[in-house]
Amino acid sequence: MGSDDIEWPIMAYKNLDFIESRDGRALRIMSEFMEPESRLARYNIQDTIVFMGSARIPSEEQARKEMAEASGETAIDRAAERLKLSRYYEETRQLAFRMTEWSKNLKGDDRRFVVCTGGGPGIMEAANRGASEAKGVNLGFNISLPMEQHENPYITRQLCFEFHYFFMRKFWFAYLAKAIVVMPGGFGTLEELFEILTLVQTKVVTKKMPIVLYGDDYWDKVFNLEALAEFGTIDTVDLDLMYRTNSVDDAFNFLTRELTESVDYPGARRSFADNGNAEPTEPE
Repeated sequence: MGSDDIEWPIMAYKNLDFIESRDGRALRIMSEFMEPESRLARYNIQDTIVFMGSARIPSEEQARKEMAEASGETAIDRAAERLKLSRYYEETRQLAFRMTEWSKNLKGDDRRFVVCTGGGPGIMEAANRGASEAKGVNLGFNISLPMEQHENPYITRQLCFEFHYFFMRKFWFAYLAKAIVVMPGGFGTLEELFEILTLVQTKVVTKKMPIVLYGDDYWDKVFNLEALAEFGTIDTVDLDLMYRTNSVDDAFNFLTRELTESVDYPGARRSFADNGNAEPTEPE
């Protein structure tokens, strides 16, 4: 609806020409803070485990289908590589399932250590899928992009968020997270990983933040962090900010051991009672 179609006068907050304009940007930014805050409080989400990774990694089922349909050497090689990568989808799914079952059995009414992703396909879908299969609520912080990104069907419907601003989405990732799991990924995964590492290293984030870097065969080829320590651009102790593993069992044991120390402490958010609501809303 353009300004010529509006019946004047109109309330400012109903004037989409203004809200969607440059002058209304501050209101749009604030809405991506205040609306998620309200909804998260409504469903009593205290804190999260964030899963990061590529949107391009398929499930084993999809990869095997692609392999069967591939024709020609190049296509077959590509399908074989995607089938190899699909293990990370399935292992993400398993880890999210186990973490969700574990968190559901914690004492108390708060929703603790809820699986959270960027809401899209690939590794994000796998984590939401695993949590859903464990019959747990889970979050998806989706971002509007012209390609790749669309919300996956496994996110708890009422906890699927759509962001326009990357920095507001990143805020919610960091603010709620009590642990990060980083699966193989591309530029987006690397950018999110290094941002979190920087916040933890510089103690801008002061809470304990276990970070799991999963998949040695992938990450060993992608970067050599030890070289940064050798050149003195980071301290050797900074290498310990990440826990590297290639096993679902090991990742699960590490995360539950680290997070157990946080169980008796308040979540990242205020308690639901502080909102003046007697009971949290149950997602459908």
